[in-house]
Amino acid sequence: MLRCFVRKLSCFLISTVIIGSAALLLTAQEPDTTPPPVKTPEPAAGAGNGPHPGPAQTPSDKRSGPSERSQKFFGLAPPPDPAAVDRGQKLFVANCAFCHGSSATGGNSGPNLVRSVLVLHDEGKGTEIGPVILNGRVEKGMPKFAFTEAQIKDVAAFLLNRSQATVDRNSYKTININTGDAKAGEAYFQTRCASCHSGTGDLAHVASKYEPEGLLGRILYPSSHDRDRRSSGVQDPKAVSTVTVTSPVGQTTSGRLEYIDDFTVSLIDSSGEHHSWSREEPGLKVDVQDPLKAHQELLEQYTDADMHNVLAYLETLK
Repeated sequence: MLRCFVRKLSCFLISTVIIGSAALLLTAQEPDTTPPPVKTPEPAAGAGNGPHPGPAQTPSDKRSGPSERSQKFFGLAPPPDPAAVDRGQKLFVANCAFCHGSSATGGNSGPNLVRSVLVLHDEGKGTEIGPVILNGRVEKGMPKFAFTEAQIKDVAAFLLNRSQATVDRNSYKTININTGDAKAGEAYFQTRCASCHSGTGDLAHVASKYEPEGLLGRILYPSSHDRDRRSSGVQDPKAVSTVTVTSPVGQTTSGRLEYIDDFTVSLIDSSGEHHSWSREEPGLKVDVQDPLKAHQELLEQYTDADMHNVLAYLETLK
């Protein structure tokens, strides 16, 4: 079953191998096998989601299981018993959430278990993660846990539920992301964005053109949306990247950047002629002028609050 998953989602598993970790690091506290039935408080907007904006998905947001179509297409294991998922969630939150996050997507020091190769191989059976839970990995900060076989299977069911919810994107439900402070967002906009954009100019009525999710995507990743515009033949002149290529003998050629990677750069000059060079050519110089560079730099500076606040402000521009 996993082989089918690997064949059909090779790109996903390559990312899994790079990002995920086979280590199942759990918190160093003694297992609390009888946690009180209290509801886990919802984290602050964006907490526990890394770069993903919006209220964090909590373990209580469990999927009932992938659709039959998705299960067959992705080669997924049968969905776990909801009751087992619920028990496993409580055990996981009480004993593992500090390191791995309440949604198993990574926390204070532990890796993302949703993308863990070990968890993917386990398929909710507990046979793969069980030895790790029982024996621990003390050298990496994980103690032994005296879980019963039933408790291990419950935790495995919870992790399977989380991984299946990640794979089955058709069942993903967007949470309300317009949760910021519009006034704080306007102040941030005036400081960081007003040199290029205006709420009464290019962004006038922008909230009427896009849903909040789409608008936030354009704030954070304008380059990808610019590629979409180019493919449709409509392009914002302010988003056009240009490039100047200087040959080893000093000849320069400038124009609209058509393509660039670690090996090749190409452009279209003012006459419409296409030019291309190998970037491995010794002495070749490439100078790219990207008007969206400021957005890329802001990605490294945004806090979750900044993202939500700016979105809240833009949502007032109806």
